[in-house]
Amino acid sequence: MSRDHVQSAERFGTGAEAPFLQLLARGASADAYEQPVLLARAEGLPPERVRELEQAKRLALRVRAEMEGRRRREAELSALFETAHDLAGLRDLDAVLQAIVQRARSLLSTDVAYLTLHDEAAGDTYMRVTDGSVAARFQQLRLGMGEGLGGLVAQTARPYVTPDYFEDGRFQHTWVIDTGVRDEGLVAILGVPLMIGPQVIGVLFAADRRARVFEREEIALLGSFAALAAAAIDTANLLTETRSMLDRLTRANEIIRDRSAAIERASDVHDRLAELVLRGGGVHDVAAAVSQVLDGTVEFTEAAAAPTAPLEASRIEGHAVRHGDDWIAAVTAGGELLGALALRGHPGLDPVDQRTLERAAMVTSLLLLARRSAAEAEQRVRGELLDDLLDARDSDPRVLRERAALLRADFDATHVVLAARLDGGADDADQAAAARRRLWSAASHLAATRRGLAAARDGGTVLLLPLEPGDSPTSLARRTARQLATAVHEAVTVGASAPVEDLATRPDAVAAAYAEGRRCLDALRLMGRAGDGAAAEDFGFLGLLLAGDRDIAGYVERTIGQVVAYDERRGTDLVRTLDAYFASGMSPARTKDELHVHVNTVAQRLERVGRLLGDNWQSPARALEIQLALRLHRLSSTPGH
Repeated sequence: MSRDHVQSAERFGTGAEAPFLQLLARGASADAYEQPVLLARAEGLPPERVRELEQAKRLALRVRAEMEGRRRREAELSALFETAHDLAGLRDLDAVLQAIVQRARSLLSTDVAYLTLHDEAAGDTYMRVTDGSVAARFQQLRLGMGEGLGGLVAQTARPYVTPDYFEDGRFQHTWVIDTGVRDEGLVAILGVPLMIGPQVIGVLFAADRRARVFEREEIALLGSFAALAAAAIDTANLLTETRSMLDRLTRANEIIRDRSAAIERASDVHDRLAELVLRGGGVHDVAAAVSQVLDGTVEFTEAAAAPTAPLEASRIEGHAVRHGDDWIAAVTAGGELLGALALRGHPGLDPVDQRTLERAAMVTSLLLLARRSAAEAEQRVRGELLDDLLDARDSDPRVLRERAALLRADFDATHVVLAARLDGGADDADQAAAARRRLWSAASHLAATRRGLAAARDGGTVLLLPLEPGDSPTSLARRTARQLATAVHEAVTVGASAPVEDLATRPDAVAAAYAEGRRCLDALRLMGRAGDGAAAEDFGFLGLLLAGDRDIAGYVERTIGQVVAYDERRGTDLVRTLDAYFASGMSPARTKDELHVHVNTVAQRLERVGRLLGDNWQSPARALEIQLALRLHRLSSTPGH
């Protein structure tokens, strides 16, 4: 970038972000983002200018990384949906399996991807589909059961990954397999099982010709493709079985018509489900579509609301299970139970319709995983923005407002910072960590619904929530404590800060407010009020020590404000009477001497004070707070203060 380009960039506000916006717009590589800074230094621009460019570069690289991550996630979901659509219109099994292997190789950016299937007749497995392979011997491999990494996957029905195949001793090496792998030049291999119900029918692999560590997200993605490949094979087998059955029943016209109608319904539901996936439908849309095809009522229920025995049987067997007059199909993903599809009042269900219900359960699991992935991505972004505010990593008001707007948060509104922590004792470290994760998840959900932010910090969770008109930090803290406790089924203590305004222009105020919220949280726990919520204003004179801004006027107003206001309205002398009363050791007789009034006058004034402050105003704790408030009021009323 020439000096003319730098001068042209300076016409954009500070100018620092202009060259990086151009790099973002044209999708430049990460290395290109160093050029504006290097050129500025080479041209001897002022250090302040170089620092601005450095800051803009870091922000642009973060934006680029986020954009790359989103593009990658979109590509993954798009590939899964395209594959699901191919499955719905299955005509050529080999073409569908080849597409699955190609997409898996592309999205995981590996050198080779391949798929093996179990040969029941020969008692071994054989290479069915490869993509990126160059060695003929590798493409013709047959593996005995239990041999190689694939044998370990098939034996355990679990994914396995090795960063260096020939150095890994967890599985049985054979000369035939090792020779084929060596011919292909493979080093890092990831294998996931192809399963139909509890049965492993093959293995889907992704491999590199160099050492590599596969991330959990990549293992989960390959597992999703494996589920689709298994479904494609199962669907092809189902179609084959159906055609064979129709051939054997050619003389039974009624059965043929019934079977044809079932197949038509299966094809119809496949088309409908594919359409729903492509246009972004939800799980209840899937249930409604299957209800129409099966001529019954299909409902999606959470796992906790479904009957336990048939749900567990469906999960283990991989098929829909009859339960009285209903059918239950478990919705699972990678062994995790996500819920169930229940077909109500339909005891007579033929095998094709049963498979249709099972396919709907599989599509439902894909939609739930996609929704979870999107929600987790948003939670991470909300947490990153709050972390930046707490650590004062970003002070550009415009950028902060833009980032907040993307998350539907309004930084011009008044907010409260809340520090939340679990108070239930965990038996071990794993349970404690799981409880903290539940708290963070519940806080993130609450923040998303309240247009706020949440992040995990200091063994607990911090929330930044807008303060609604008529609400107070105290009520917000108590309400948040109840909501989080309900969500995680454990007591949660919440400390709140005073209201914080102008977050975009005063991002450092968030860290100070968080410190105040933590002090309130610690005070609650020390006072035996675990599971409650409070702000500094709830602790009387202790609130002056807990609050970050030492709100003396607010403390005086909360403690004796009614008495001061009464004197101002009526021209009475209640404040002076209180001062004399406490100075005289709370003796009305000595108070009347101090004030030079009759003792009945003192009694009348103290009675009026009691009506204004409440019957317990002379209790030791209240008396201490009132005396402190009187002294602060006297100091604030003295000229020069």
